[in-house]
Order: sequence, then structure tokens, then C-alpha cells
Amino acid sequence: MERRSELDKEELERKQELKAEIRETLTQWENAKRFFNHAAGKEQIDYAIFSIITAEKRYDMLLSKAKRMRGPWPKWEGIVK
Repeated sequence: MERRSELDKEELERKQELKAEIRETLTQWENAKRFFNHAAGKEQIDYAIFSIITAEKRYDMLLSKAKRMRGPWPKWEGIVK
């Protein structure tokens, strides 16, 4: 029984780490969109577009990873809008 509790704790920690990574990636995505709105010149626009695409793909990848994880999750406050 103790081993099960230890595994549950490890699973919860992995989920919390993944949630933090998702939150960070969402912030990066939002920042990239803001940067695009204020970009001046071709190079900044290209960089902003690359940043948006990269953050969006990472966000999608992390959400897919979260969906594959089974069991209860801590609250998702402030992450998914």
C-alpha cells in the first residue's frame, strides 16, 4: 500500500510539473503574439511569426501529453482559457 501511495505522489508531481510547463508555454505564446503586434521590420516580423508557431506547437504537444495521462489532476486554474 505504501508503494502505491509513493507512485501516486510521483504521478501527482509529474502532473504538477507538466501543468507548470503548460502555463509557461501559454505565457510564451501570448508574449509572442504581443511582440508580433509591435514588430517593426521584416526581421522582427519573421522572428515573431516563428515564435508564435513554436509556442503554439509546444502548447499543443503538452496538452496532448496531458490528455494521455490517466487519473485525477490538480485544478487547472489559470492555465486553460
